[in-house]
Amino acid sequence: MASKAISPPPLTASCSSAKTQFFTKKTVLLSSSSCSKILGGSRLASIRIKKRTLSSGRGFGVVKCMASAAPSVLPKALLFDCDGVLVDTEKDGHRISFNETFAEKELGVTWDVDLYGELLKIGGGKERMTAYFNKAGWPDKAPKSDEERKEFVASLHKRKTELFMALIEKKLLPLRPGVAKLIDQALGNGVNVAVCSTSNEKAVSAVVSFLLGPERAEKIQIFAGDVVPRKKPDPAIYLLAAETLGVEPSSCVVVEDSAIGLAAAKAAGMTCIVTKSGYTGDEDFVNADAVFDCIGDPPEERFDLAFCGSLLEKQYVS
Repeated sequence: MASKAISPPPLTASCSSAKTQFFTKKTVLLSSSSCSKILGGSRLASIRIKKRTLSSGRGFGVVKCMASAAPSVLPKALLFDCDGVLVDTEKDGHRISFNETFAEKELGVTWDVDLYGELLKIGGGKERMTAYFNKAGWPDKAPKSDEERKEFVASLHKRKTELFMALIEKKLLPLRPGVAKLIDQALGNGVNVAVCSTSNEKAVSAVVSFLLGPERAEKIQIFAGDVVPRKKPDPAIYLLAAETLGVEPSSCVVVEDSAIGLAAAKAAGMTCIVTKSGYTGDEDFVNADAVFDCIGDPPEERFDLAFCGSLLEKQYVS
């Protein structure tokens, strides 16, 4: 099958209108209407393409559909990344807050949109700043010793978090479509819900409390920041969440938006759905169990809790 270019979704609160996505290696997602025709009315389906080689050297695809109709099991836990999954925060949230912090401290540093996109390949804000300063040169106002620089970066990150939380408290950044719906479905069915993020715990808590509301927030566990020594793509945070919640990693479904988050989830032995965000549209998600532009609310819903359960069941039909 010839591959088709995929454009990253816009940084808005609505989903992209394009629902059909094609990949040359593994996962293909059809629109709900296309899958309905294939499955005789089932609402959503994930399509896997398996390559076979002919004697001529050309491959052909064998298509199998997996419907999201009433699975017999549901995930024991639904684990969300925060930035880019709950809210598309990076470009107009964290990046702005970093730059305001740099300006306040008169460091002469500005991270533009493209640069920040590259820096996002590094998990964690403090780690991101440290890597940038090590490569580009430390500001004149930065201390000289490694220990003092560590404290300097920590102070910058603390101030950046305060500025970011102010944006969230003012509700200037909306939840992504379908997030509240999927969380409500999970909580309503007794499924554990947690947020697992490399971001500062206070920032993640602010997103959950102010944007999801206090009633949901009190039922959602948060694993964030320096709660683990190694950040994504290391699986430590997802393994910690499973252990704390008392569930097997294989019974968890993760919703991520980035390649490093996907790598962390798969290394933890978990099923992972990717909902691409503004910065991650061109990343490699070949190992994902499903890929969408967003979760989506009706009538533009992409998937629901039943679909998450069907991924665990591995129910395929020809």
